[in-house]
Amino acid sequence: MSEIHELTGLELATAVRQREVSPSEVVDHSLARAERLDSSLGAFVTLTPDLAREQAAEAESLLQRTRSGGELPPFLGVPCPVKDLAMVAGVPFRAGSAALADFVAPADDGVVTLLQRAGTLMIGKTNTPEFGLPPYTESDIAPPARTPWDTSRSAGGSSGGSAAAVAAGIAPVAHGSDGGGSIRIPASACGLVGLKPTRGRVSPGPYRPEGAGLASNGVLTRDVRDTAALLDVLSHQWAGDLYVLAPPRTTFLDACGRDPGRLTIGLLTTPVISADAPVDDACLTAVVRTARLLEDLGHRVEPAPVPFAAERWDSFEAIWSVLALSAPVPPEHEHLLLPLTRWLRDKGGSVSGIEYASALGLIQTTTRETAATWAAYDVVLCPTLAQLPAPVGSQRDDADPAGDFARQMAFTPWTSVWNLTGWPAISLPLETTEVDGVTLPVGVMLGGMHGAEETLLSLAAQLEAARPWRDRRPATW
Repeated sequence: MSEIHELTGLELATAVRQREVSPSEVVDHSLARAERLDSSLGAFVTLTPDLAREQAAEAESLLQRTRSGGELPPFLGVPCPVKDLAMVAGVPFRAGSAALADFVAPADDGVVTLLQRAGTLMIGKTNTPEFGLPPYTESDIAPPARTPWDTSRSAGGSSGGSAAAVAAGIAPVAHGSDGGGSIRIPASACGLVGLKPTRGRVSPGPYRPEGAGLASNGVLTRDVRDTAALLDVLSHQWAGDLYVLAPPRTTFLDACGRDPGRLTIGLLTTPVISADAPVDDACLTAVVRTARLLEDLGHRVEPAPVPFAAERWDSFEAIWSVLALSAPVPPEHEHLLLPLTRWLRDKGGSVSGIEYASALGLIQTTTRETAATWAAYDVVLCPTLAQLPAPVGSQRDDADPAGDFARQMAFTPWTSVWNLTGWPAISLPLETTEVDGVTLPVGVMLGGMHGAEETLLSLAAQLEAARPWRDRRPATW
């Protein structure tokens, strides 16, 4: 068997089922790598060895009881840390903020319950910026999360800690969430697969409301099949869900083995939400090379127009600032918030009820117009980011939070389009580039239409087979 950290989540689950390795051995291996590597990565805010070993013991007991070949959970014995924007019962929950002090989660969030039912081992809580607001993971309560490809550069955000943990081989998969690109951004910065599902595909229930519907839970992985199999785990409906989608034809994992057919793919290289954002040549080269590969695979690729004027994104900004304001901060701890968070909360406080309702309506109108503009395409292809992984400290600016926010928009001029529409999008680590002798990953994004995860996963698996990335690893390996 390969080294534990070289296996994908599904491969490791198979090794556990076949008794080639025990869940306890897996936990020990993952925690040892975390102890050795995390000081240079900033992937974790809390390690939970006791909880992980307890779960490993339960997994071993289940294995003993099913020796006759009974059905086992699909990810039994597989480490899967949880981003510290989701609650794990009995574990500190700080959401990247000093303002939450020593709050301990009273219950598991629904997504955590589903991951545990699937047999995963919760080895720790991963690093996130304050309330998951910016696309970099630099808070005041933990070291910055860094990409293992070049630890002078950010792992991205807001699921930066999860991405760093997976890219460094500490865990094969990790939980993330995406409200404006927060799974896809670190996927690009760390050379991983990151899917934001369709709005409603992964419920925030049973405790959290849907709210504005910008954010979705998901995962970061090293291959498409793990992403698909974990989407099968997480696409569970809870009583009272606001959004309910039709299930896949069979499973999302099955979709990875299907021929996607001949697709019409729109190529979008012009920034959307920040029209004058500079785009690094490596990001453009990556998407053009992918377009050529798609044509070689038999797909039709043609230029796609920008779906709406950049000013339409103001509705996202209004709702984002209200979301920042709604973070549950004790009044006596407001002074502990970062300048960016305070700035966003101040903006949120100035949004009137009618302005908020109008912003929600404009998002819905924009989604309809985008659907009409892109009606000819099955998939839209664009860069994930406009720039390569950013040097740590180059984006956070406490002295000028407005400038900080403007730089965020320029860094991510495509990702939030799919949060506005609620449609699925996936970042794939199809390319790399060399900068000063260092290899850096470059993500390419495929955006689908409403409910089209199966199409995206079929196409992503086809691209992975045609241009494999498995043997590309950062120096930390």
